[in-house]
Amino acid sequence: MRSRFTMLAACSLLAGHAVSHAEDASSAQSYLKTHSVATISPIFSQLLRFQLPAGYTSVSEDTHGEHYLREYVPAGQSVDGWSRMITIRGFRNLASKPAVTPQSYAGSIAAGFQRACQPSYSAQVIDEGQVDGADMVAFVASCGISPKSGNRSETALIIALKGSSDYYAVQWAERGEPSATPLDIDAAYWREKYQQLLPIKLCTRVAGEAAPYPSCVNRH
Repeated sequence: MRSRFTMLAACSLLAGHAVSHAEDASSAQSYLKTHSVATISPIFSQLLRFQLPAGYTSVSEDTHGEHYLREYVPAGQSVDGWSRMITIRGFRNLASKPAVTPQSYAGSIAAGFQRACQPSYSAQVIDEGQVDGADMVAFVASCGISPKSGNRSETALIIALKGSSDYYAVQWAERGEPSATPLDIDAAYWREKYQQLLPIKLCTRVAGEAAPYPSCVNRH
């Protein structure tokens, strides 16, 4: 798993200053936000906005039936060979089903991990409640050894959100050294990744509005 170099680099800028821990945290978050780009995707009935870390590029986008999928990887990597990937998902009209919750939607995505590596699978919820008024859960799923990733480890933060009609997910995955046993999930590390993706917003689509979707860009 990649080290926390982004956060450490931000904090090192403050090393020569006598500032409080609260000021350190605030400055580090400001650094992260200046190294990301607000990204908006029109997905079914709403616009999904999140912060895309700098250096990522879109490598695939597809709508198949009720499902939407878009994938981003670091520049120079590909959809077939990557160390990190950010994935955006949508599932049309799923919010109309009372039995579906953010937890069960995230669980359905994590089930793919579990099927691939049952003996080395681990998972942990790191946050749940609401984000920008939408019910959500932030869930980490991990494979110590994943055949889908060339027998490397693969761990993903899955943020599932219930929209007005549809369900959405923002996923940050990383590959690393394999482990025959379940990996210990570093909750603090994945909460940091979660913060880097914020703010996440679901905006109403405005008829005739095109990119850059000012109604969503200007929403606070």
